[in-house]
Amino acid sequence: MLSPLFFLPLWYKINKTNAMKKLFFMLGALMLSIVSQAATINKIDPPYWYAGLQHHELQLMVYGNDIGFSQVSTDYPGVEITNTVTLESRNYLLVYLNIKDAKPGKMQLTFKKDNQELKQEYELKARTKKGEEHVGFDSSDVLYLLMPDRFANGDESNDNIKGMSDYKVDRTNPNGRHGGDMKGIEQHLDYFTDLGVTALWFTPVLENDMRGGSYHGYATTDYYKVDPRFGSNEEYKQLIAKAHQKGMKVVMDMIFNHCGSEHLWLKDMPSRDWFNHSDYQENFVQTNYRLTPVVDPYASKHDFDRMANGWFVRTMPDLNQNNPHVMTYLLQTSIWWVEYADIDGIRMDTYPYADYQAMSQWMYIINKEYPNFNVVGESWVIEPAFTAWFQKDSKSAKPQNSNLTTVMDFSFFDKVNIAKKEQSDGQGRGLDRIYNNFVYDFLYPNPLSVLTFIENHDTDRFLEEGSDLASLKQAMTMLLTVPRIPQLYYGTEVLMNGVKTKSDGYVRKDFPGGWKGDKQNAFTAAGRTAAQNECFDFYKTILHWRQGNKVISEGSMTHFLVENSVYAYARQLNGKTVFVMLNGSDKETTANLSIYAEILQGHTTAKDVLTGKTIQLGKELKMQPRETLLLEL
Repeated sequence: MLSPLFFLPLWYKINKTNAMKKLFFMLGALMLSIVSQAATINKIDPPYWYAGLQHHELQLMVYGNDIGFSQVSTDYPGVEITNTVTLESRNYLLVYLNIKDAKPGKMQLTFKKDNQELKQEYELKARTKKGEEHVGFDSSDVLYLLMPDRFANGDESNDNIKGMSDYKVDRTNPNGRHGGDMKGIEQHLDYFTDLGVTALWFTPVLENDMRGGSYHGYATTDYYKVDPRFGSNEEYKQLIAKAHQKGMKVVMDMIFNHCGSEHLWLKDMPSRDWFNHSDYQENFVQTNYRLTPVVDPYASKHDFDRMANGWFVRTMPDLNQNNPHVMTYLLQTSIWWVEYADIDGIRMDTYPYADYQAMSQWMYIINKEYPNFNVVGESWVIEPAFTAWFQKDSKSAKPQNSNLTTVMDFSFFDKVNIAKKEQSDGQGRGLDRIYNNFVYDFLYPNPLSVLTFIENHDTDRFLEEGSDLASLKQAMTMLLTVPRIPQLYYGTEVLMNGVKTKSDGYVRKDFPGGWKGDKQNAFTAAGRTAAQNECFDFYKTILHWRQGNKVISEGSMTHFLVENSVYAYARQLNGKTVFVMLNGSDKETTANLSIYAEILQGHTTAKDVLTGKTIQLGKELKMQPRETLLLEL
C-alpha cells in the first residue's frame, strides 16, 4: 500500500488554488483513513454527565488516535446510542445518546475497530438540585466584576506551571500574568460582604494555555477545565459554595463565539466547517467589529459574513455555531458548569458575533432547563433600540425570539462617561443625556432585566487618571438606583484608575494588598488612605442600603426634565418613595421644588441616605456643585 507521504512531491507541483488545495486535503484524508492504526481514547468531553435533565440528548466527543472509525455500543439500561459521527479528522468520534430513562451510575462503552476492542467507563451522576432551584441574578443584586489574575494571589504554588505557555509570572508586565487565583478571591470573601455586593462575576476561569498574555481568559483551550494557574475545578466549586454560604451569587463568563488558537481543535481540526473561514492560513478574515449587519434589514451578505464569521483576532478562531455538532458541544458545556459548580448565572461574551438562531435555541434550552436562571449577553452597542432588539420577547423584527433574558446597557455607560465632563446647561448636554437614555426604556420588554455599568474590563476606568469623587458618587448613585441590574468593576471603591491608551493592562491593575509584599493593603480600612476610605464608605453605605430594598429592585420610576442643571427622579413602591436629585454642574444651583410636587406631596423634610442628614424641603433647595442627594420621603 502506498503511504500518503508518496503524494507529498505532488503537492509542490499542483496549481495552488483553493479548489486544488481542498481536493488534495480530501485525498490525503482518504489515504490516511486507509492506513490502519491502533485506536486509543485520550479523553471524552464532557468528562461525565447528569441523569434527570430535561435535555435528553447527550453528545460525547471522543478524542483519540484513529478513534473516528470505531463502532460504539453499550448495554446500560435506559441509554440508547442514536448516532455516531465520523469527522474529517479520524482522531475524533462523536457519539450521540438518548439518556431520557437512564439512572445515575457508571456505564461501559465499547469501541470496536477492525479486530481491536476498547472499553471505556462513563458516569452519569445524580443532580444535586432540580432545574428550578438554580436561581439566577436579578435587579435585587449588585454584580462585582473582577479579573482573577489581577485580584489576589492566594496560592503561590500555582504561579509558574512548567509545560504551560507563559508559565512565568511577571507583575512588571501590565499585559502578562500576575498570579491572582481562586484562593486569593476566597480569602477575601468577607471583603465583598463588608462592601455590600451580592454577586461576583469573574472574567473567564477556563484553561487559557496561550502564548502572549491571555491572563484575561478570553481564549479558551479546554472548556471543561479551570486554568491550573487559577486553581482546580474542585477549588472553583468550593469557592462558589463558600460564596453561597455568605449570601453571594457567582456568575460565570463564557465564550461561544471563539476559542483560543492553542486549542487542540485548531491543531487537529475536527472538520473544515468546525470553524468559520477555516482556510485562515491562506485567507485570514478578521471581523470588522461592526455589529449593525445583525439588525440592518438592508445588510449585504458580504458585510454580515465579515462581522459574524470573521475571526476576532488571529489568536481567537471563530467557531461555527451553524455546525450542529459544535453548538451541541457548547450547549453542553454551559449545562455541565451549572450542574457541576452550581453557578448562578452566565455572562456570554461577544454575544452578537455568534450565530443568532443557534444562540436563540441555546437560550431556549437553558430557560427550559433552568426557568429561574439568568444569562446576560454582551452586546457592545450604544443605541437603546439596538440593545433592546436582543432582549427576550422584543417586538422588533428578527428571525425568531432571542430568548435572552438580560442585555447590557452600553448606552448608559456611554452617556454617563460623556456627561461627567459636561455642564448640564442645555438640551442634550450633561445629565440630560441620562434623561434621554431612559426615555427609550419603552423599547425593552423588561427594563429591570437590563444590566448597566459605568466601566468594565474593556473600557477606561471611570476615574480615568484622576480621582474625581464627586462625579463618581453621582454616577454610582444613578447606577444603583435606576431600574436596572447594576455591575461594579473591582477596585474603583478604593479609587483605582487607569486608561486604555496606555494598555489594557493599565485598566486591569492588581488590587493593592492582594500580593505578599504589596506596599499598601486596600482590603482594610487601616491600609487605605483617607480619600480611599471616604470612597469605600460611600460604596458600603449605598450598597447595604440597597440590599433587600424592593423600592429600588421592583419599583416604578418617574423622572423630570433637567431644570437649572438638576436631574431628578423617583422610585416608588407600595407607598414608599426614594427621590434622587443630582446637580450636573460645577456651580452651585437652586432647584425649584414646586416642579416635583407630584412626588414630594407636601413633605417638608427628607432623610439623605448618603449623609444621614435631614434635608429641608421648602420652595427651593440650594445644591452644591456636583452634589448628589438620595432622599427617603
